[in-house]
Amino acid sequence: MASVTVVGAGVIGLSCAVRLAEAGHEVRVLARERPEETTSAVAAALWYPYLAFPAERVTAWSTTAYREFARLSETAGPAAGISVRAGTELLRERQPDPWWKPAVPDFARLADPPPGYEDGWRFAAPVIDMAVYLPWLRARLEELGGGLGHAELTRLPADPLVVDCAGLGARELAADPSVAPVRGQVIVLEQVGLDEWCIDDGDAERPCYVVPRTNDIVVGGTAQQGDWNREPDADTARTILDRAEAMVPAIKGARVLRHKVGLRPARPTVRLEAETAAGGGRIVHCYGHGGAGVTLSWGCADEVAALVS
Repeated sequence: MASVTVVGAGVIGLSCAVRLAEAGHEVRVLARERPEETTSAVAAALWYPYLAFPAERVTAWSTTAYREFARLSETAGPAAGISVRAGTELLRERQPDPWWKPAVPDFARLADPPPGYEDGWRFAAPVIDMAVYLPWLRARLEELGGGLGHAELTRLPADPLVVDCAGLGARELAADPSVAPVRGQVIVLEQVGLDEWCIDDGDAERPCYVVPRTNDIVVGGTAQQGDWNREPDADTARTILDRAEAMVPAIKGARVLRHKVGLRPARPTVRLEAETAAGGGRIVHCYGHGGAGVTLSWGCADEVAALVS
């Protein structure tokens, strides 16, 4: 088996590292940020194919990830921060079935949408508490003999086998200017007994979502193209909360625990392919997952492991 260097410690990098270690490879992860400092740590982490293309490959990857998260919810459960929760996507106008419908086992349209909405659908989806899940992934990697180290990289390592999961860092490390940020601001509320998630994606720049986890509720959000600002904005936070409370009145009065901002690594298409480096080594690129890093993680990790092997 090979010695593999994985660049990036977000959910994609750690998932790929775990799959490679499970396959018997010697794996080390190099990253500028610790897992809890990455965009993955900000994510509401509801399984949902968002801002990721092309549709056919994304559907396949997300189907694999859905099944793996469902399995982990039964085998690892709370220790991994994974649960499967029912929820609803609300639509202002009537729409055809979503292109990712084949990935969901229990998709059903709403017979009677609530006031203000013309359509919608319900399905159960994995919800992952990233504050629990990222440490669980790291512990799984270490259990398999892998390790994680800090590195301020300005280029990809000149190692014989590198897996590039650098997210936005691929702009520099892979010289790929097509990777650009989509800013996402969220609010974390105290848990007030909410069980189901809810989404209104009708505004492309202001998606509204309420995602309950075991100990808190993540409310969002924004989708600001090309915005590098990582500081929460107070006016934006107020707008987010007003829209979320209108959609899910049960969260009114919930205590605000914290504000967060993450920069989604968007690209016209996810880049998952192998190439030969200038020095003769091999690089497997896996980045550009937009707002669907968690949703695609295990499907992409399986494909990366296959390419490496």
